[in-house]
Amino acid sequence: MRSKHVTTAVALVLAAAATVAATREAPSTSFSCATVMGSEVCTWVTMNGSTAEEIGASIPMALIEAVPEDAEMVWPPQELAVVPLPEAAQMVLGIDHLGINWEAHGHPPATFMVQHFDFHFYNLTQADVRAIDCSDNSKPAELPAGYALPDIDIPGMGVLVGLCVPRMGMHAMPERETEATDPFAASMMLGYYASRPVFFEPMVSRERLLQKSDFSLPMPHVADLPEGVRYPSEFRAVYDAEKAEYRLIFTGFRAG
Repeated sequence: MRSKHVTTAVALVLAAAATVAATREAPSTSFSCATVMGSEVCTWVTMNGSTAEEIGASIPMALIEAVPEDAEMVWPPQELAVVPLPEAAQMVLGIDHLGINWEAHGHPPATFMVQHFDFHFYNLTQADVRAIDCSDNSKPAELPAGYALPDIDIPGMGVLVGLCVPRMGMHAMPERETEATDPFAASMMLGYYASRPVFFEPMVSRERLLQKSDFSLPMPHVADLPEGVRYPSEFRAVYDAEKAEYRLIFTGFRAG
């Protein structure tokens, strides 16, 4: 009789374990979408229980092709779109929203003077981003290895400390790109303001996106993240020919 009870108990334990395993193997994805120039841009988060496995954004090729070739230059730059991240991404990772900027004329340094898109993933609220006025010139005590936060002289505007842009923040970039002159294809930028990290940003030339092919960028380790904020350690862009869109995918989240 005791053997039968033991067998039954073991079976129940194995069944419970199988149920837990099945639950863990069934992640769920939630979306947040906005219409931009007639195309639907969506952000998403994939959760496995209370763990965020992936966040990202879907960028239709129709939008990439529809942006104006010659847009009026305004200061500070105006966002093409703002798309909130799903609530789970905000709660678990502290990543609040995606801001998309279209740079029809590019901007300094020289390598970025080509048409490109900025995809800012902010760990600030939209109201906090709008409040950034670049009056605080303090820089972070530590930058990721291989990154620089240069002061850029803009003709007619003066020196932008840390390439600080109102309603964005300072822009740290791979050090080699501060002196490069060849047109860039894609780069991972990092945002700071008041010495603290405020965004990570795949910045991608329109020419690269029009190639309709996958690519990836190194994701540096960012120190001193605010409490409750976790940044990804990996980034890749996947082109879906069937849906005619790019998926910007971030994984491997960690604290600073």
